[in-house]
Amino acid sequence: MRARSLTVVSGLLLFLTSCGAPPPPAIPPFTPPPPPPPAGPQSGPTAPGAPAATPAALSPADAEMAAKVEIKPEKVAGNVWVLYGAGGNIGVSIGEDGILVVDDQFAPLAPKIMAALRGITDKPIRVVLNTHWHGDHTGGNAFFGRNAAIVAHDNVRKRLVEGRPAVKQGNETLDAVPPAPRDALPIVTFADKVSVHLNGEEIRAIHQPAAHTDGDSVIFFTRSNVVHMGDDFVTYGFPFVDTASGGTVKGIIAAMDKVITEIKPDTKVIPGHGKVSTVEDVRKLSATLKDCMAIVGAEVRKKKSLDQIKAAKPLAKYDDLGKGFIKADDMVEAIYNELTGAKPKAAAPAAAKPLQAVRRQAR
Repeated sequence: MRARSLTVVSGLLLFLTSCGAPPPPAIPPFTPPPPPPPAGPQSGPTAPGAPAATPAALSPADAEMAAKVEIKPEKVAGNVWVLYGAGGNIGVSIGEDGILVVDDQFAPLAPKIMAALRGITDKPIRVVLNTHWHGDHTGGNAFFGRNAAIVAHDNVRKRLVEGRPAVKQGNETLDAVPPAPRDALPIVTFADKVSVHLNGEEIRAIHQPAAHTDGDSVIFFTRSNVVHMGDDFVTYGFPFVDTASGGTVKGIIAAMDKVITEIKPDTKVIPGHGKVSTVEDVRKLSATLKDCMAIVGAEVRKKKSLDQIKAAKPLAKYDDLGKGFIKADDMVEAIYNELTGAKPKAAAPAAAKPLQAVRRQAR
């Protein structure tokens, strides 16, 4: 394991060294790709390992939504910024060595994200870290990965390469995800953890097993005293546990509890969705989910069916959390399935609606 970790880190360092010195500030080091073609039928998926195809056209609704999205930068602490937009929050380390980006939202927003970064610094983007594989966190990979090393857990690359058929979870249908093009794939992956030494601090990515997905990483900015938790912590209400991607309720609780023990009382917490938070916010959500597990677990032990448990509204005291993306019944079903071993159901394929589907999550 140690030999493998050294090989991974050495490969990343060699890549970064090969990037050379940044160009003069007057010449932006990143050239955006051409805009998508006019709206029309979407192109088919690109086979993994093949060159990236011409960007698929946006639907009129998605194009309109992308045009309205504003990327808003906010200084968090030390070297770290957060960019709010649509989809997952983007964590950013900015310093003399360049830029490290944590997640990159949707592909149509990449030029706006780049413009927001250029409003802060002329330094080049050198590393992109993905907290997990979902499109609202990896959609900009192909755009930014042309000039930067994409780093993620082994399972992030695996799931991006394979894609996924449509599945049904609770009342939600998760659209089929085609395999990602080669340009969007991580070029450095790890099994447990990896460190990037940039801008005067060690930036640690540590795997959180079977949490929001099976490829989650929490990113620790050790000197800036900031942690980016990806979707292992969110503020829009009940968290989404992607059981079809290996996620579990127990795992997401374990991820939050582990982070709580490893950070300081004043550490700033960047959630996957929502405003910068505190350790107490993380502790509160963990306690809530433990209570939900206990409540639903008591009903399961009474041999009640899922429909019977839902009808009893056992999580009524948490109705406010159910006003977000995940409803109370969805959380009941996720816990019930986990405790009883039930599997997510297959769903009929549906047209992909990347920006529209996440609109409910964007905060």
